[in-house]
Amino acid sequence: MDNLSDFSSFILSLASSAFYYMGESPNPNEKKEINLEIAKHTIDTITMLENKTVNNLSDKEKVLLNDVLYKLRTKFVKLKKEKSNN
Repeated sequence: MDNLSDFSSFILSLASSAFYYMGESPNPNEKKEINLEIAKHTIDTITMLENKTVNNLSDKEKVLLNDVLYKLRTKFVKLKKEKSNN
C-alpha cells in the first residue's frame, strides 16, 4: 500500500465520521445522529493535519484535503445556521 492510499484512507475515514455526526448517514437504528460538537472536533483534527503536513503532501493529497475540508465546513455552517434559526 502506498503512502497516498494510507493518508487518503485516513482522511476519508475522519471525514466519514464527521459527516455521520452531521446526520449524513443513519446509525444502525435508522436514525440520523447529529452531534455538532463531535463533528467540529473531527473537522478541527483534519485541519490540524492539514497545517502539520504543509509542504509534505502530494498534489493529490492537497486536493483531497481541500475538497474534504470545504465540504465538511460548508455542511457544518449550514447545520449551525439551521440550529440557530430553530
